[in-house]
Amino acid sequence: MCYCYILFSESLNKYYVGHSCENLQERLRKHISDHKGFTSKTKDWIIIYYELFNSKSEAYEREREIKAWKSSSKIKKLFNNSAE
Repeated sequence: MCYCYILFSESLNKYYVGHSCENLQERLRKHISDHKGFTSKTKDWIIIYYELFNSKSEAYEREREIKAWKSSSKIKKLFNNSAE
């Protein structure tokens, strides 16, 4: 299984959208480790939302769709609706 996921950093007040075919907790650990990249700027990222897909290409397509929104309000609506 592959995932499209959304992370949130309270200190940055930012969302990060990604995709992966590995365990989500392991992927989160990599995001908050000392790698170079946007998510390494802070260590308070949490997984707030994810969707499952059968293939990496499907997960990547969904990631691109969400990123194209360029709207934190749409992202909030997405994960708020999933919590209901």
